[in-house]
Amino acid sequence: MRSTESPEDLVVIHPLDPEDASTVDRIRAAVRAQKGVHWRIEARKPYDALLESVAAPDDVTFEPGTVGDVSGVWVYPASSRPDQAILHFHGGWFHAGSATAYRHLVGHIAARAATKAFVPDYRLAPEHPFPAAVADALATYRGMGDSGIRRIAVTGDSAGGNLALVLASCVAGKEVSAKAILVGAAVLSPVTDLTLSGASYETRAEADPFFTKQQVAELVHSYLGSADANDPLASPLQGRLSGLPPICIHVGDDEVLLDDSRRYIERAVAEGVDARLDVWTGMPHGFVASIGTLKASAQALDGIGRFLTERLQP
Repeated sequence: MRSTESPEDLVVIHPLDPEDASTVDRIRAAVRAQKGVHWRIEARKPYDALLESVAAPDDVTFEPGTVGDVSGVWVYPASSRPDQAILHFHGGWFHAGSATAYRHLVGHIAARAATKAFVPDYRLAPEHPFPAAVADALATYRGMGDSGIRRIAVTGDSAGGNLALVLASCVAGKEVSAKAILVGAAVLSPVTDLTLSGASYETRAEADPFFTKQQVAELVHSYLGSADANDPLASPLQGRLSGLPPICIHVGDDEVLLDDSRRYIERAVAEGVDARLDVWTGMPHGFVASIGTLKASAQALDGIGRFLTERLQP
């Protein structure tokens, strides 16, 4: 099924495939009892196991590595260009997730873009609250430039999308210097507003199968501590948007985070940024990880691959 895509569109709405609808219904039934559950550190292992179960991509290899003194995992597709790389920040609401667990998902992105990727193990809250994760994000970007990479695209999902967009803002404002060029950012369901003022926390409260506003508020408080949620390093929606490289965002229509994406794209376009939002009807948070199960997952990844390929080519 084709989307209602048009070159002039700010927002592209993708219709729900009937086969995907039945699959999502099964996902909803399976996770219903876990919606809004208070997060605990012990949840890290099952969260990683969930991401580990993502279908492994073909012809992609993985190696541990360190960039900018931050350890992580390198993802190598069958072919890539030596002076180009993707920097991916994993999700997990700043409290969970790891480079190893995310390697398969990032492998699908890297393979579609024919570009190697690095996934840093940035420091997690509550042990390392804000701005530790941001500092690690900036360090990996600088480290990539120091290693001889000249063209970088940033990607990220959820909390990782937050870090990717914060990094992009810092680069645009020349708050972080590097020898590389940031050519674009492609993010999935990014957390852009830690004040939690998006209307979709109410309008999608029932539709979202995973999160409640109260649950998210607890996670944000644990991440921020006494820091101001309006700090641009915490909420990229409040940061510098002028001068950003091209931005591509994919989000499910059934997410409480929907308006974090909508408002970010609206403000970016108002600042003259080449930005586009793809909204996937009926899709929950993290749908892109359902590779081989949801048609929308492959379609979204294909779109991200095209975006990255176009930006990374000199």
